[in-house]
Amino acid sequence: MSADYGQRVATDLAANHEEQQRVRSELERLKEELDRLERDEAVLTQVQAVLGETGSKQRPTRARADRTSAKAGGRRKTAKAAGVPSAPSRGTAAKAKRESGAPTWLDLVTETLTAQGEPRSAAEVTTALQKAHPGRAVKAPVVRNTLEQGVAQGRLERTRQGRSVFYTAITAPVAADAVQGPEGS
Repeated sequence: MSADYGQRVATDLAANHEEQQRVRSELERLKEELDRLERDEAVLTQVQAVLGETGSKQRPTRARADRTSAKAGGRRKTAKAAGVPSAPSRGTAAKAKRESGAPTWLDLVTETLTAQGEPRSAAEVTTALQKAHPGRAVKAPVVRNTLEQGVAQGRLERTRQGRSVFYTAITAPVAADAVQGPEGS
């Protein structure tokens, strides 16, 4: 009788481990999807800021856009041909900031992480920037996007610890000769 209970417990335990693994896999997939959605939100927020729109403005639906073009009867001018200035691109805005002497977000984030000297989360970097630069509108999605930009450019390093993500500024690499030492050693 005890052998039957032992077998049943072993079967239940194996089923429990399988279910845990299934839930962990699903949780990891959902975390990745959430990370992707947050990155998309950060990009869209930046695009919206560049365009100078607010969240309360309505965007034209596909049907409304089709009706508008049908009313124009094919005589629509492009904004450029009509002499309407376009919104500055992200590159243009960043170039203008560099030329004006104002530091870019990437410069500020890198400087903050270098001063911290140890890995920091996006929330910690955002808080540090808000304290250091009270005159600038520091928003978490912009900081997260800038951190990812820094990782992509090789200026920052990203590490994961469980569900948390931490960023560190990359210091200048040590010359290969100094690491290897003189030849013949």
